[in-house]
Amino acid sequence: MNKIIIGARGSKLSLAYANRVKKLILKKNSHLSDAMIEISPITTSGDIFHDKKLSEIGGKNLFCKEIEEALLQNKIDIAIHSLKDMASEEIESLHIGAYIERNDPREALVSLKFNNIKQLDTAIIGSSSRRRNLQLQLINKNILVKNIRGNIDTRIQKLKDGEFDAIILALAGLKSLELEQHAKQIFSISEMLPAVGQGIIAAQCKKENKEISEILKAVDHPETRVCAIAERNLLKVLGGDCDTAVGGFARLEGQYLILSSQLFSDSGSEAFYHEAKGKIEDAESIGYTVATELLKKAGNHFKKN
Repeated sequence: MNKIIIGARGSKLSLAYANRVKKLILKKNSHLSDAMIEISPITTSGDIFHDKKLSEIGGKNLFCKEIEEALLQNKIDIAIHSLKDMASEEIESLHIGAYIERNDPREALVSLKFNNIKQLDTAIIGSSSRRRNLQLQLINKNILVKNIRGNIDTRIQKLKDGEFDAIILALAGLKSLELEQHAKQIFSISEMLPAVGQGIIAAQCKKENKEISEILKAVDHPETRVCAIAERNLLKVLGGDCDTAVGGFARLEGQYLILSSQLFSDSGSEAFYHEAKGKIEDAESIGYTVATELLKKAGNHFKKN
C-alpha cells in the first residue's frame, strides 16, 4: 500500500479527530509510516448551510454524506465521523472498522457571565439540539433557548459578540481542542443524558477493503464498541432523526452493560426514561429493549419515523 487517505470534515475539531486516528494507526501498525497516511478535508452539506437548522436542510447524516460518497468512490480509504452525526443504519457496503476510545461524553455550559445554569434568568442560551433544549428547560424554565450553528470557534465568538448569554457544547469537543477552560459548568450524565454516540469517533471503511479493515481493527476499542452498538440500536429502533429529542448513554460495570435513555414527546412537554442492564454480549438486544420500553411509555405522544 503506497498511501492511505483519511477523509474528514475540514473543521478544527474534525481534523483533530482525524489526526488522533492517524496517530493511533501509526502506533498500532508498525509497518506504516507518517508519510504513508494523508488527511483530506471534505466539505459537507452540514458545513455549507451553517445558518439553518439541520432539520430544515435534510436532517441527520448531513455531516457524513459527502465523506461517505468519497469513500464509496475510492477517493479516500478511511472516513472519520463523530458517531453522533451518523445515521443509525449504515450503507450496506460500508462498516465502522474502529470505534475509538470514548472521549468525555458530558455536556458543558460556556458563558462569560454565569457559572451555573440555575443563575440564568430570562437569559438566552445557544444550542443546536432539540434534546439539549428540552433538557435545559427541565433544569431552568426561565431561560430562552435559541438555535446556534457553526464550529466551536464560531459559537464561542458569537458568545463573545453578545448574541448569547451562554452556550451548550459537548465537553469532548472542548477537550479535543484544548478549550475546556471555557467550561463554566459540566453537567452530570444524569442531569443531561448525551446524544447517542457522543464523544465517540468512528473510523469507517469499505467492507471489501480487507487491508484497511485490519489496520482499523488494531485501533478499535472493544468497550467503546459494545456501548456504541447498544446506543445505536436504541436509536435505530426508535426511528430517530435529527429532530428526535432523545438521549442515550451506555456504560460498563464488570461483565454487564447498562443503557440509560430519555425520550421526549413530540410536543416536548413530557419526558420518558428507561434503563436496562444485561450482559455485554447482548449489547444490541439491550438497545432494542430500552427502545421498545420507551415507545410503550410514550404511546401516542411520540410518533416513530
